Amino acid sequence: MSKLSLQALNRATLHRQWLIERHDATALEAIEHLVGMQAQSPLAPYVGLWTRLNGFDPAELARLIEDREAVRGSMMRATIHLMSSRDFLAFRPLIQPRLEREVFQNMTYGRHRLEGIDIDAVLKAGAERMAEGPATAVQLREHLAPLWPDREPPALAHAVRCLLPTIQTPPRGIWGKGGNPAMSTADLWLGAPVDPNPSADDLVRRYLGAYGPASVADAQNWSGLTRLSEVFDRLDLRTYTDAESGRTLYDLPHIDLPDEDIEVPTRFLPEYDNLLLSHADRTRWIDTATRQSLTLQEVLTRGSTLHNGQATALWKLTKSTKTQATLEIQPITKLPRSTRTDIEAEATTLLTFTSPTATHEIRFIS
Repeated sequence: MSKLSLQALNRATLHRQWLIERHDATALEAIEHLVGMQAQSPLAPYVGLWTRLNGFDPAELARLIEDREAVRGSMMRATIHLMSSRDFLAFRPLIQPRLEREVFQNMTYGRHRLEGIDIDAVLKAGAERMAEGPATAVQLREHLAPLWPDREPPALAHAVRCLLPTIQTPPRGIWGKGGNPAMSTADLWLGAPVDPNPSADDLVRRYLGAYGPASVADAQNWSGLTRLSEVFDRLDLRTYTDAESGRTLYDLPHIDLPDEDIEVPTRFLPEYDNLLLSHADRTRWIDTATRQSLTLQEVLTRGSTLHNGQATALWKLTKSTKTQATLEIQPITKLPRSTRTDIEAEATTLLTFTSPTATHEIRFIS
């Protein structure tokens, strides 16, 4: 098996993540290529698409959500993901085991709080409430509480959110709008049930196409699923060896890797971007010194700046009005002047995207 250096892995995944060159593609094509985008921060996917696409217009994604071609719902790792509607219907059943663990092993909402309850009756009651119209968590609790007065309403509503294929309906997730999350179900919102025969083989192939080369553990970390080695074993895949750790890495046989010395541009990623979440071993993005100085939570809950393919700074839009927008950049490694210049240039482009009519200010903070 060919050995791949960390640099080679970095460049290979950046290439298929569309982070070396912005692509001429639609937002829907990008969302499907990435097998969804984490969207617990509702507007993060807009930045994630801007950094990957030429000429991306936020209105394009807003239309997809309003027209029900794309949805936001509980998916990989039991977190909210923006998916194309067809991918949500195709892959949501595969993620059910992870969502069941989220319910029944959750220290806050699960464990003994649901012990002995007729969970099917709870889900039926939740579905009946959403059939009346999209319901917020509070509205679900108010509906379920009198039916099970001896149980905690938040635990009941959490079970409905996770165990049914729920979708967060607009205006949540619409650029320039907001509001509390309101939920419907796939069959109510999309007029179609989830796929009764979902393909784990297709899910793994799609993962490798967007995040490979990768190990079985990487795919399991991305999806939140277990026992994926059975799927990898039956697929026709190319194998490599991680030169650093000796791990076996898998890839689709038809994909050629880019030159590991290819130059890569500075890119701004939104908080919780799946690029940084979708491998068990994240050394291709974050070097040892950085991992030791920051917690993963610190890196993921703010935007990340990639320079030369590595996470080198965190960013946050601290002020955003029609007249003033301020972007703070916190280096997490020592930045040479040339690197700061590159980051500032891309930050200006980001501010032009997020706040086109405002006066822009970029601050480097310690």
